[in-house]
Amino acid sequence: MPDQNRQFWRGYIDTNCLWEVTEVEEVKITRKLLDSYKKLKRELPVLEYELNELWMTDKGMGNSVILNGKSGSKKPETVVGFDCEKYNRRKKTLAKKKKQVAVIEKWIDDIPDGQTRCVFKMFYRDGMTWEKISAKTGYSQSPDYPRLHIRDAYLKKCGIK
Repeated sequence: MPDQNRQFWRGYIDTNCLWEVTEVEEVKITRKLLDSYKKLKRELPVLEYELNELWMTDKGMGNSVILNGKSGSKKPETVVGFDCEKYNRRKKTLAKKKKQVAVIEKWIDDIPDGQTRCVFKMFYRDGMTWEKISAKTGYSQSPDYPRLHIRDAYLKKCGIK
């Protein structure tokens, strides 16, 4: 019976309290955003897990104090229920980070030059070091070449600081 009751309340909350994230602000590619790409990718599964935990367990429960004036004088009373604000904040954060990851991946995929695109994919998506990238691209004598003359030059060309 408690599980049925929990499902009823989850359905009630879903239709009356929660909202779908429909609007996420515009994402502009910056050097800082590119450098945070790997961290963003690691945070997505953690946020999804937290949202699931909030929704499916008692971790989503919160309490609030209200003043109840039924008996004539106002007395503080604790009300326990699902913490919609916390859930919605996490959901919005997850949507924002997913959007940032998608924008970065699309930006990398849209780089017209094949070698530059390959260097960006190896460094940002695959997490390779500059030494490995320089070996794969044929610049093993100069491990800084892909970073300075390919990546940094392209960022400068695009006006990304």
